[in-house]
Amino acid sequence: MNTPAPVETPIERLLALVAEDMDGVARLIRERMASRHAPRIPEVTAHLVGAGGKRLRPLLTLAAARLCGYRGADHLKLAATVEFIHTATLLHDDVVDESARRRGRPTANLLWDNKSSVLVGDYLFARAFQLMVEPGNLQVLDILSNAAAVIAEGEVLQLTAAANLATDEAVYLQVIRGKTAALFSAATEAGAVIAGAKPEVACALRDYGDALGIAFQIADDLLDYRGTDDRLGKNVGDDFRERKMSLPVIRALAQADAAERAFWVRVIEKGEQREGDLAAAMAIMARHGCLDSTRDTALDHAVRARSALAPLPEGPIRAQLADLAEFVVARLV
Repeated sequence: MNTPAPVETPIERLLALVAEDMDGVARLIRERMASRHAPRIPEVTAHLVGAGGKRLRPLLTLAAARLCGYRGADHLKLAATVEFIHTATLLHDDVVDESARRRGRPTANLLWDNKSSVLVGDYLFARAFQLMVEPGNLQVLDILSNAAAVIAEGEVLQLTAAANLATDEAVYLQVIRGKTAALFSAATEAGAVIAGAKPEVACALRDYGDALGIAFQIADDLLDYRGTDDRLGKNVGDDFRERKMSLPVIRALAQADAAERAFWVRVIEKGEQREGDLAAAMAIMARHGCLDSTRDTALDHAVRARSALAPLPEGPIRAQLADLAEFVVARLV
């Protein structure tokens, strides 16, 4: 008799706990991304959805709702809402960043064009708002619509912060709160609210999502300098080539001597990058301990995420959410 393969990651274990719900979300996504009049829409969306991805954000909504004892079906619509918002931002991001690769595959803007990516992203945002209205819960609508605004604001802030050597850690934190943590925290808080959870429970899940999202994004930014292409699903050094002011760069600049600052001015501010500059940047970061300190900051936020779960009822879902906080930074140690 064949022994089934063990379920290894917290994401997989959470998926197993809400498998029926996730199936329902997948069906809803397929239904709502369809278009009778514009076949390009499901083509582009299916390419991105078909690339895989863990669907972590809708999973957080489902887990939060079930953790709070929810027995209805509206959480499926909220989970699909979260995934549509996320997918729309990916389509827009790839255009803004001129990316050629997403999750190990060519980006939609490369296969089709920028216009298609932007307009399909707009369509998915519209679908997301249709879905979030349907449960008829004004508090949930407030949470998710605010998150959409914060995400857009964060993207614009990142655009103005890129290549700006004056960008500090406070601005960086605001950027990643917008681009990542806002949707994580909205996903978990919306799940709690639709379940009718007490305010302190919804607040705890919101704080968990916020800290988890920050840990996740700092880890992702660090792996751009410390990871491998296979682990990232993008090219190592993409953030460097795009002149993004991520935390390792900000900390290296804060400790730079005159020669190092001149290097950062050339490669980030002026964009005059040459062969070997990525290796030189990584050497400067290593010399000042910036990569290690960035890792420690990500780990600190993972601890904060675990601590936020303290007021929540114990059980398998809470245990996997706690393990998830460790998992998103485990690739750094």
